Amino acid sequence: MMEIFFETCLFCFAQKDVFQLKDIEKIAPKEKGITSMSVKEILQSLVDDGMVDTDRIGTSNYFWAFPSKALHARKRKLEELESQFAESNQKKEALQKSIDKSKIGREDTAERAALIEELATLRQKKEQLKAEIDKYRECDPDVIEEMRQTNKIAKEAANRWTDNIFSIKSWAKRKFGFEESRIDKSFGIPEDLDYID
Repeated sequence: MMEIFFETCLFCFAQKDVFQLKDIEKIAPKEKGITSMSVKEILQSLVDDGMVDTDRIGTSNYFWAFPSKALHARKRKLEELESQFAESNQKKEALQKSIDKSKIGREDTAERAALIEELATLRQKKEQLKAEIDKYRECDPDVIEEMRQTNKIAKEAANRWTDNIFSIKSWAKRKFGFEESRIDKSFGIPEDLDYID
C-alpha cells in the first residue's frame, strides 16, 4: 500500500501526489492486488501508525505520504535503537566488571570447598538446634511468664463473672422473693459456685 504513495501511478497522478480514498480504492486492487474491501481498513491502520498523513479539506479526506518522511522516521528509529544498544552495552560491561570483581577471592580451591562444606554442616546443625529449642518452648521463662499473665487475667475475669452472678442472685431474691436454691436450679448454677483463689 505504501508503494502507491511513493511510485508514479498509471492514472496520470504525479509522483508523491495526494490521494482521496476513492482514488486509492481504484489503484490498490489493480496495481498492488489488495482487495478493495480491505483498502480502507489498511489505509486507516497506516494513518494510525503515522506512516500516512491525512487531512479533511472541505468534504473530502486527502491522504499522502512522502518518502522523505518515511526516511526521517526510519533514521529516528535507527538512532533510538543505536542509543538503546549503546546503553545496553554499557550496562553489560558494568555487570561483567561487577561479576569479575565478585569472583576475586572466590576461586575454586580446596580450602574454599572445605569452608563451604563446613558452612553447610553448621547451617544444618543450627536448624537441628532450633528444632530442639522449639521442642522445649514450654519451659522457656518468657513463655511461662506469658502463661502466668494469661492465667491471672482469666482468673480475674472468672471472679468478676462470679461476682456478677452473686449480684443478680441477690437482686432476684430481694425483688421476687425467690429462694437461693430455686434460683440455682432454674438457671443451672452449681451449688458450690465460689470465687477462685
